[in-house]
Amino acid sequence: MSAAMRRRDFITLLGGAAAWPLAARAQQAALPVVGFLHPSSPEGYGSPMRAFRQGLRDTGFVEGENVIIEYRWADNQIDRLSALAAELVRRQVAVIAAGGGTASPKVAKAATVTIPIVFVSGDDPVKHGLVASLARPGGNVTGINIFALELESKRLELLRELVPGAVRIAVLVDPANAVATESTLRVVDAAARAMGLQIQVFNASTSREIDAAFATLVNERPDALFVGAGPFWIDRRVQIAQLAARHALPAIYQDRLIAEVGGLMSYGASLTDAYRQFGIYTGRILKGAKPAELPVLQSTKFQLVINHPTARMLGLTVPDKLLATADEVIE
Repeated sequence: MSAAMRRRDFITLLGGAAAWPLAARAQQAALPVVGFLHPSSPEGYGSPMRAFRQGLRDTGFVEGENVIIEYRWADNQIDRLSALAAELVRRQVAVIAAGGGTASPKVAKAATVTIPIVFVSGDDPVKHGLVASLARPGGNVTGINIFALELESKRLELLRELVPGAVRIAVLVDPANAVATESTLRVVDAAARAMGLQIQVFNASTSREIDAAFATLVNERPDALFVGAGPFWIDRRVQIAQLAARHALPAIYQDRLIAEVGGLMSYGASLTDAYRQFGIYTGRILKGAKPAELPVLQSTKFQLVINHPTARMLGLTVPDKLLATADEVIE
């Protein structure tokens, strides 16, 4: 082979090698992009996020193969959400998946009237102006309502059933999440008055503030603890479950994820199930469905989960009625 031919083959090889990353970049640039917006942090949402990706797979989308996900987590700093939503709009994502309550979809909706938005919310999306109606959302927003806040009075009733002698209830809320906190306190205050209970409110928006709140509330010697709904408590579930156990406080929580790590009792819709549907709706929109025509899905199954070892450690005898009605008793 002549030197000229060898040089020509070498140049051809170089050209091919250079073309491969260019082709890969071009292919990736052509993939649809999902902008994922959440007020919390990824560490606490492993199980729901696996369910979200499963929902995308159910509709034919696999992250890194035929869809890209741009993640924007606010790390429990709610005031960062607007800037993060604006980043996703500038990125011109195909759809914004806004999880973690009402705050994320509200700021996303304020940031764009054209990019489709899918939410998982714990409160009535019509009341918060996210959609015109549940059956026909009408704009660029739709999603799933898990009724986390509407179930607060039921959670208080269940706590009273488990600890029938309880009179003084500590209520732990996250003031950074103003919407959830206001709703929780309104519902719990009314329910407590109807049941003849006294409530005392404690605030925490950071891990350090949780420690401080527990240090204060144990001195007040409440009979039980009610932890409000919201993504922050799911993110910090190990910390609050351990503190409640250490201080021998019977407590009730929003989601089974907290009961799984030692929380005494939870009642609510499965967040993991909701996130799978969240992924399915996101995938359907990527395939061309319009949010205006996708009805808001509403959770219909609510799980009562009791952690029996935690109850025994606290010296509590779980009433037979509660055991019989529980969807799951963790042994």
